Amino acid sequence: MIDIHHHLIYGVDDGAPDVPTSLAMAQEAAEDGITHIVCTPHASDNFPYKAEVIEERYAQLRRMLDGVVELSLGCDLHMNTENIEDAVKHPLRYSIDGKGYLLIEFPTHIPLHLFDDALFRLQSSGYTLIVTHPERYPQVLRNPLLLAEWMRRGCLVQVTASALYGRSGRTAEAFSNYLLENEWIHILATDAHHTTWRPPHLKKAYNYVAQRRGEETAQRLCLTNPLAAVQGAPWPNQPDPMGLWDTNLLEAEFRKLSHKLKPSGSKEKGFWSRLLPW
Repeated sequence: MIDIHHHLIYGVDDGAPDVPTSLAMAQEAAEDGITHIVCTPHASDNFPYKAEVIEERYAQLRRMLDGVVELSLGCDLHMNTENIEDAVKHPLRYSIDGKGYLLIEFPTHIPLHLFDDALFRLQSSGYTLIVTHPERYPQVLRNPLLLAEWMRRGCLVQVTASALYGRSGRTAEAFSNYLLENEWIHILATDAHHTTWRPPHLKKAYNYVAQRRGEETAQRLCLTNPLAAVQGAPWPNQPDPMGLWDTNLLEAEFRKLSHKLKPSGSKEKGFWSRLLPW
């Protein structure tokens, strides 16, 4: 399996704090069946992207982990003005191994529809955009049509593997499973930060998907699609996301989902009913 979202490089963000932790994370990932890790340090207001430090430590870890797991370098790019401008000015700088696929993360305090122009500018600069963990954005949970619009614009979707089986809470679990059932997920990744907090586990999610959607789907989300991102290859053929181009159908489906998750016989709104605008 290939993990394209992993905070392995030590001391540059809220991921691994030191070399021993980086090595332990990589070893645990390898034991879980991950053969290739994309190191994705944050580029954010809290964790500025320090290219020289990152590249030096990345090279060090590659040497130390030779024969354990293969590494690539990417970035978890937060969509702030400085990052967007720099990414446009230096095409492919933040993408995985400079080959075009870029992980992007949205802020929670700015209306997300305001990023339409930024998405267009990044795509026009040669990036293929991968939206990370949409199951954790409150605005997307309140209005899933935002995610549909990003996908219509050509963005890919990466869901956190452990969200499928509840490690990110009930709401994220429900939403990510809905995306899985309707072919709205392109890639599963660990978003690993530590061996205990967001650990580098992908096999459990692979088995989860294989049991519910078949082995081919598990392979596609954990190997085939991530491999294309790492290689900078043309995007493989995919199943059609159900209802993506039918706004009325999507609204009806999201209404049904919110009702399904309302506790039986309860007079209180379910957690999705509190989130969704219907």
